[in-house]
Amino acid sequence: MASEWMMHGGRLDLAKLRFPDAPQPWLDLSTGINPLRWPVPEGLATADLGPLPAPSALAALERAAAGAFATDAAVTALPGSEIGIRMLQAIGFPGPHRHVGPGYASHAAAFHDSRRIPVTDIDAAAAGGGTIIVANPSNPEGHRVDPEHLLAVARRLKRRGGWLIVDEAFADTLPEASVLPYRTAEDPVLVFRSFGKFFGLAGIRLGFAVGPEPMIERIRARLGSWPVSSLAIEVGRAAYADAGWIAATRAHLHDEAAALDNVLTAAGHTPRGACPLFRLIETEDAHGLFLRLARAGILTRPFDTAPRWLRLGLPGGAGLARLERALADG
Repeated sequence: MASEWMMHGGRLDLAKLRFPDAPQPWLDLSTGINPLRWPVPEGLATADLGPLPAPSALAALERAAAGAFATDAAVTALPGSEIGIRMLQAIGFPGPHRHVGPGYASHAAAFHDSRRIPVTDIDAAAAGGGTIIVANPSNPEGHRVDPEHLLAVARRLKRRGGWLIVDEAFADTLPEASVLPYRTAEDPVLVFRSFGKFFGLAGIRLGFAVGPEPMIERIRARLGSWPVSSLAIEVGRAAYADAGWIAATRAHLHDEAAALDNVLTAAGHTPRGACPLFRLIETEDAHGLFLRLARAGILTRPFDTAPRWLRLGLPGGAGLARLERALADG
């Protein structure tokens, strides 16, 4: 029954159909999206959506994102980082293709011949050239690889014309994990960043590809003239400029993650992960726990490749007490 949530989190519409007697409202812990949303000003939410997005506004968004990422690399906006990852096969990257797993299902699907490797094999794999995709922080385990280590991998790949692709979807919560402040223009590194996860606005569908100018131009050419909406541009520009909110939210997320750790530990689980937006637990009856929580109106993230795993995002506010009660009822 949990198979519908094996590819991605979310799908509350389906959860409501599968568990019609679950109490409302649903508490969605399946996605790892920040429950503490950036407060969109009313003026932005009602912006004029009649004209096509202005190229100057798009360029301003990309400059704001580059500043937030602490990089001088080329940046292009995407309608969600998922789109960029799905474009990799068409853009063309040298083989052999490897993706570090366990991880995002879209990483495995990015190249039709991609082979999964554990993160411990990344150095040896780099010696063979080709292309490697890795998430940092990782999903679902929440591990962080030192960015200097990743750049060393990229430079080893470069010797044989290879590329390193780093998915930094959760790096806004752990900026010290990002390779972007340390990369050079010569490094064969393409980075994907997500807007919606940290700012809690996944419905905006905004992400970024960051890397050497020639590669970013190839991505831009495939995206066309208007890759993202006027609403995404204006919300993204304003959110990245809100340095006070960003700093306060980073600190608050770590407090929220610590509170979630306490609840999970009290229920007999050992929470894993450094990324403050989610925790991974391992239990003999992960499927049964998924069903029990779903019947309590709490959606979590199961995994077909690891049937003992369950990932839980931050409940936020009163959601933590609700999760605590649901775990205790078992």
